[in-house]
Order: sequence, then C-alpha cells, then structure tokens
Amino acid sequence: MARRSSIGDPEALRSSLVELLTDFEGHLKHSDLREQVRELIPANHLLRDLGSSLLRDETAKAARERILRYLLKYVGVVIEGEELMVIGGISEYARRIRELRVEHGWKIITGYTVKDMKADDENGVAEELDPMKPDDYMLLTDKQDRDAAYRWNVAKTIRNEKELSVRDKILKYFRKNVGKEVSGEELRYVAKDKSEWARRTRELRTEYGWPIATQNTGRPDLPVSMYVLLEDRQAPEHDRVIKDAVRREVYMRDKHTCRDCGWNHGLWNPSDARHLEAHHVQHHADGGENTVENLVTLCNICHDVRHRKGENG
Repeated sequence: MARRSSIGDPEALRSSLVELLTDFEGHLKHSDLREQVRELIPANHLLRDLGSSLLRDETAKAARERILRYLLKYVGVVIEGEELMVIGGISEYARRIRELRVEHGWKIITGYTVKDMKADDENGVAEELDPMKPDDYMLLTDKQDRDAAYRWNVAKTIRNEKELSVRDKILKYFRKNVGKEVSGEELRYVAKDKSEWARRTRELRTEYGWPIATQNTGRPDLPVSMYVLLEDRQAPEHDRVIKDAVRREVYMRDKHTCRDCGWNHGLWNPSDARHLEAHHVQHHADGGENTVENLVTLCNICHDVRHRKGENG
C-alpha cells in the first residue's frame, strides 16, 4: 500500500530534510548504488510531507482535499500539474483531479482540452487559456456543480454507443442537457478523447444550426471553455453558414443586446429562456452576405416575429 503524506510543521520538516541531505554526502562517496537509493527514501518522504504541509491546514488531510484547497486559492489561474503533485503529496494527482471534476462537480479544465480547442481555428480560445500546456489545469469557478455526477454517467452511456459518430454523440449529449452548462472536458470525454470534438461542436453550431453558445458566441457570462445548447431546435438553413468570428463581432457591436426589444442575458430567467441570434438584414436567399454589416443581433423571440411578418431572415 502506498504511503500517504502526513501534515506537519513545515519548518521542522525542512530542517530534517536539510540534515538528511547533508548526511547523504558520505553515502555518495562511500556507499554502493542500492544503499544510496535506500538512503534517499526518507528524504523523498520528507519532501512529500513538506509539500503537503504548505497549506498549513490540519483539516485537509487527503490529497484530493489539499489539491482542491490549492485550486480554490487560484481560481482562473493556470496551474502546473507538478504544483498539484507537490501540494497533494502524491504522484497520482491527475486521478484526484478527475475525481474532483467527475464525482464532485468542480469545473477544472485541462491543457489537453485547450489544445483541442486551439486546433480548431474558429474556436475562440480565451486569452487566459492560450498559454496552457497539456499538463496544466485551471479551476474555472469556485461554484460547485451538483449535477455533474449525473451528467458524467449520461456521458459515459453515450460515449459507448458504437453506432454513433463523434458529432452525433456530442449532439445527443447536448440534447440531454438543454440549457445547462456543459464543459469542454465533458464533450472531450463523450468523444472518447478524440481531438476532433471541438471542431465537431463548432460544426453543430455553424453548419447544422444548433444554438450552442459559448463565451464568444452569445453568452459572455459563461466561463471560458463552457458550452450551452440554448434551445432544442435547429436554426433555419440560411442562418447556419455564419462564421463564429462574424457572429461574435455582430454581438459585440450590438453589446449582446436585442436590437428590437433591448433584451440581453442580464435579464435572463428560467421562465423566459431567450437567447441571441444573428439576423440577416438582406435575406441570404436574395444575395445577402454573411457580413457584420448585413447582420444584426436579435433575441430568438424577436427573430421569430420578424420571420412571421415576412421580413428578411
């Protein structure tokens, strides 16, 4: 059974470690290889105990709890995996992070997921995620997601459906979670860790017309790398070819507010689940282009009203 790190006084642990390493000079000169290795085992234990004790919190005895406390001190900050190895006092820190995410609902993004998002040119990777390396982590929010364990069980079922493509699996998962925040980590898992998940998610929005919003495409309130299927219906075909970069610029120009009724997401409530859409001033079928100049921001209610009145779409 692996040894668990213990919590102690950091200064006392440091002093013991220095003393042990000082004595090790003699072993380097006079001991054989195996004895040298065996003499370093207590130093390795002390070093792990020292890392585990840096929080100075006697209640955080388990590695998972120490890792969580550390991440909560640096919400929205890129954390290297080796930092979590030190503070957790274990080499299996990645498994503990997965437990925090899957079983306990903490929104932790990994550098592997960000790498997939970057690979899709039209995915708007936020500036704070840009420097993330594969073995980096970021806690997106200090709010725990109580429904996460249930969603991950749903994700596991869909992930194992062999007859579905990656895109179909992602869509099915979104449709099981309409209106709920879904993380890139969940989508990557549903896709069986295939890097194409980010591209397929974008295609569902821009080519197939599913209203999947991100921080850069209609929901500036969302944490980075989070997605929401706003409504369980596809957009009309003429709205499915608007590039994310264009849509984002239109929303930003209009301050993420409906040009007809003044609605924005700051007014959102569960009984009025509106969302924003891009509306063609000159109908796409009549030669209207997918340009910032030919698009305006409308909420889905006002967009439907204009279409019922026979206005351009």
